[in-house]
Amino acid sequence: MRMTRMIAALSAVSLVAACSGNGGTEGSGSGGGYPDQNITIVVPFSAGGPTDTVTRMIADPMAKALGGKIVVQNVEGAGGTVGAGQVARAKPDGYTVLMHHIGMSTAPALYKDLGYQPLEDFETVGLVTEVPMTVVARKNFEPTTFGELVTYVKANAGKVTLANAGIGAASHLCGLLFQSAAGVKLQEVPYEGTGPALTDLVGGQVDFMCDQTTNTSGQIAAGEVKAYAVTTPDRVKSLPDVPTTAEAGMPQLAVSVWHGLYVPAGTPPEVVQKLSAALTAALADQAVIDQMAKLGTAPVPAADATPQAHEAKLTEQLSIWAKIIADAGVKAS
Repeated sequence: MRMTRMIAALSAVSLVAACSGNGGTEGSGSGGGYPDQNITIVVPFSAGGPTDTVTRMIADPMAKALGGKIVVQNVEGAGGTVGAGQVARAKPDGYTVLMHHIGMSTAPALYKDLGYQPLEDFETVGLVTEVPMTVVARKNFEPTTFGELVTYVKANAGKVTLANAGIGAASHLCGLLFQSAAGVKLQEVPYEGTGPALTDLVGGQVDFMCDQTTNTSGQIAAGEVKAYAVTTPDRVKSLPDVPTTAEAGMPQLAVSVWHGLYVPAGTPPEVVQKLSAALTAALADQAVIDQMAKLGTAPVPAADATPQAHEAKLTEQLSIWAKIIADAGVKAS
């Protein structure tokens, strides 16, 4: 995937759309009849998880903008790499789309035999949202503040359990950053997905974890888990009483889980542009804005829901996480 090729092609599409007078989203110019069949968005994680939730929020508004139908398919396994690999090998016609999160930028560093390369085997469509992370624990866990949590885990590293949704999952990455910032190595308990991990946390089988607000806000509001901090520079509007990690004394633990849409490399630029335009329309939908707000996040600005902005973000994040993961010495099988 090369930025210059995409920019030139998209500029040509914009010119055709302008001449046709309809914005290029409904059968204009070189766009042909796309879509003339169902579009599948593959979510490489379990149903009901945060990435699945975000995908289902935008699927119907995108379908409406495209004048077609979108089906969401969950293809979980190996930290999102099974579903991502399936899309990388799909026909590049715009009918198989991938929704992935920050894990797209960490997989090359985690997996020796990944089977695909994010920048070579995919075209970026646009960013969707950046979801804050929360540090949460079973409700009867002894520490009451984030500072007490750090002190406690340092003193009890041999028995404290840190849950995650599997190697390469957002919760795993956030957990790595926490351990690095705290200078401690904890007993990590990997699960097959966020849902089972959070279920055991609520049930008291594990001590704490770091997960997205899209998955924890409901449990926090219901008092089913104890919230210590959010991992963003500013407090989250839906969780006004939860301090930031910077406020709590650990500014190093700053991470948000960005999501984006991808199609296989070689997908026609005019199709990529139609998908990007539909994404922009979906992110401006008030129902989507309201739904995301309830989960502690928001749509990205329109300027970020583009192939160019998405590619720049992915390139930057690949470099950042390669070093973090190498320093941690973590490898997935």
